[in-house]
Amino acid sequence: MSTLVTEREVFAQSISFTENAMTVFLDDGRSVSVPLAWHPRLLAGTLGERQHYELIGDGEGIHWPDLDEDISVEGILAGKRSYESDESLSRWLQKRRN
Repeated sequence: MSTLVTEREVFAQSISFTENAMTVFLDDGRSVSVPLAWHPRLLAGTLGERQHYELIGDGEGIHWPDLDEDISVEGILAGKRSYESDESLSRWLQKRRN
């Protein structure tokens, strides 16, 4: 198993969205794009809900209050997808419909 090692901590500065992807712009000049399908709550959200995010700490994570979603920059860099179970996601989607 490999381990992600960085020379320094990397922080998110801003985020943009396309129809199918999220791009996180980092403070070291990189940008990383991930498919929205990796994070089903973001995929289910409206563009307005996706754009309403808060940087956690100095940008070590991202929080979407309208979607009850949190994603770490470390997880994005490591290529981690959402670990939410199908059952949990189904309950959340049902609550949104009500």
